[in-house]
Amino acid sequence: MSDNADMGDLLFEVPTPLGFRVRVSCSYWQFIITVKHPVMGGYESDVKKTLEKPDEIRLSRTDPEVYLFYSSQRKGQWVCAVAKRLNEEGFLITTYPTHVIKEGVRVWPR
Repeated sequence: MSDNADMGDLLFEVPTPLGFRVRVSCSYWQFIITVKHPVMGGYESDVKKTLEKPDEIRLSRTDPEVYLFYSSQRKGQWVCAVAKRLNEEGFLITTYPTHVIKEGVRVWPR
């Protein structure tokens, strides 16, 4: 599912340390919190923080345009925001809580 939202449906758009912006529409956020990961409902600000000021960013092992942004919520618990970069734009694919940082090349911090 693509997130090609018009600006009227935009929930947020934030800059990342990798030099591109990530956006998510209101309708796609609803898809994430009702279908993909309902546990993330109400965590929009945590996802924005994870994208803007992550503790770590890793490159997906299966898609060189996909990045996994991690920020620590508390000891042993992370928020992961998965975003795809197309040219200089990006969009949120999904987000979820996790206890493990996935394998993959760490691209930030270097």
